[in-house]
Amino acid sequence: MDPFWDPHSRRRRQQPVVAVHPADDAPAAGRTWPASIPAVAQVLREGIDLDAGVTFLVGENGSGKSTLVEGIAIAYGLSPEGGSRQARHSTRPTESPLSDWLRIQRGVGANRWGFFLRAETMHSFYTYLEENPSPGPEPLFHEMSHGESFLALLESRFDDPGFYCLDEPEAALSFSSTLSLIAVLRRIAEEGGQVLCATHSPVLAALPGARILEVGEWGLRPAVWEDLELVRHWRSFLDEPGRYTRHLLD
Repeated sequence: MDPFWDPHSRRRRQQPVVAVHPADDAPAAGRTWPASIPAVAQVLREGIDLDAGVTFLVGENGSGKSTLVEGIAIAYGLSPEGGSRQARHSTRPTESPLSDWLRIQRGVGANRWGFFLRAETMHSFYTYLEENPSPGPEPLFHEMSHGESFLALLESRFDDPGFYCLDEPEAALSFSSTLSLIAVLRRIAEEGGQVLCATHSPVLAALPGARILEVGEWGLRPAVWEDLELVRHWRSFLDEPGRYTRHLLD
């Protein structure tokens, strides 16, 4: 069955987010952060089309991938510190103004559900869930290991074909747990959901059928997994780790 086919309207639904456009008052590229980041500047000039299924943003620290995921998630209406459209917990606001400079082009007939998973705020999000329990049973997130709580969150929240933004979700996951996440993301895509994920993981980025955008000083560019700098570095390190660690012990 086609996950995008709407039997009521007898036409295909679109994915939750078709494109992200710069707002009319969005600043031009300049010295002010985050408009000074090449990838952000590119989106503020050209916008970005988002495919159905899974899109990975891959790049070094500081390249702007997490800033883009955060800005798009907030512009979509998701909680800045993680969670769904209904979550409204807040500790210390640290988000950039990027979301104010973006406009979301939503898909016709698409599910409006969404969830923003960001690794560094999950502890406070679990506390928020404890203080604002849902009607049904909830996992005891604080009584689990970091990785176990992430997997429990995936099982309890990633169950609807909406728009999912993930910021480096592999931070808490082992190799086998990362494979479990791949299975979850593939299921979401097959059911008509959409994923935008910033990652450092060559394992996660290997998801078959995913679109990969490499983020760096050039801005954003389409890439295939085999050609990613991330993959080349990991292959080289695993072939001969001493080349990378030798100078640290001198």
